[in-house]
Amino acid sequence: MKSTLSGLRVFLVILGAFAMLRVFAPGGQAPVHGADNAAKTESGSASMVTVRVLDKEGKLTEPVKVARVELSDLEWQKRLQPEQFRILRAKGTERAFCGTLLDNKKHGYYLCAGCGLPLFHSGAKFNSGTGWPSFFQPVGKENIIEERDTSHGMVRVEIMCARCDGHLGHVFEDGPAPTGLRYCLNSESLTFVDDADAKSAGEEVPVQTAAATSESKFTPAEPKVVTRLPLPKDDTPLATETGEAKAVFAGGCFWCTEGVFDGIDGVKDVTSGYANGDPARANYEAVCEGDTGHAECVQITYDPSKVTYGRLMRIFMGTHNPTTMNAQGPDHGTQYRSAIFYTNEDQKKVAESYIQELSATSLFNGKKIVTAVEPLKGFYPAEDYHQDFVKLNPSYPYVRAHMPEKMKKREELLKE
Repeated sequence: MKSTLSGLRVFLVILGAFAMLRVFAPGGQAPVHGADNAAKTESGSASMVTVRVLDKEGKLTEPVKVARVELSDLEWQKRLQPEQFRILRAKGTERAFCGTLLDNKKHGYYLCAGCGLPLFHSGAKFNSGTGWPSFFQPVGKENIIEERDTSHGMVRVEIMCARCDGHLGHVFEDGPAPTGLRYCLNSESLTFVDDADAKSAGEEVPVQTAAATSESKFTPAEPKVVTRLPLPKDDTPLATETGEAKAVFAGGCFWCTEGVFDGIDGVKDVTSGYANGDPARANYEAVCEGDTGHAECVQITYDPSKVTYGRLMRIFMGTHNPTTMNAQGPDHGTQYRSAIFYTNEDQKKVAESYIQELSATSLFNGKKIVTAVEPLKGFYPAEDYHQDFVKLNPSYPYVRAHMPEKMKKREELLKE
């Protein structure tokens, strides 16, 4: 058995290496995405480069001019660990399935291990199965340099840090939507900083060129066409008097779920938090481990005289994917499961009936709805920096990648 497992592991490593090195462009021509990359050194400004950085508040800036990091090999060897130097400066490659950041599921930025430039965000990270950390887009095209690579007898596109020219990995055209790209990186080329600690990676930004992220010129891809879900046949009627009720839904990362329900007529408040699970471990760092039993969720406080539970549930079911088990987009783990946590028997009845109703349609391309209907045993508000995240950080990479389509779906669902 041991020899069989060892042989399988060797096969996977070889297969992953082939995926990393393979030629993917027809006719042996490797396309360079964004060939007019603004990150390359500007003429007449040999020591400057235009990139996005994290400011002292931990916010991603608009493109600004900063000094390049240019060191001798000896200086780099003093700054980096031996394996980091081998990969970043000597263009090495780490073994597949061995990188320390491959299975990292926390929300935050992936920085260049050589100069600290933000390169990718967890919102664009996905499991490619190749054995290396993979992302479908960088935090900004300015921060990545792409060059044709013909080493090892193959034609590929190498990606490097725009500020220090550190080797990161390669980019391939077999990634997921919305870009169709797979940026395949070495863990040793990166360091990770949690969103809550992003200030620690911040730097001074020249006042005359700095721009607030809220003014970002990022143009998201056109959202997909949305098919509106039917209204629930079995729903609670509108209350005759103004009151207050609560609904708890879990549909992946709570940032975007909160953003979807914020501002809907009849909704008084939306709080991001953790449902059920171990009360002693109801904190973001622990929940990210995926073994606490919690689900990232939102608690919606609403007026039942203005909006019904069934209509809120319809918006929930129509703005996330209820057919993926323990996953939503790039987020994987039981904490990202699709679930409805009912607080009374009426909510349970409406939820179960609506799921049965939707399951009888072809709205989800024949895929089985896996949304769980569970009793709410406990709701624990998330940390302050998670609350109102979309509203306060509209240009955050994760928000820019996922909210446009969710809001388009919400818009369609609110039409009568």
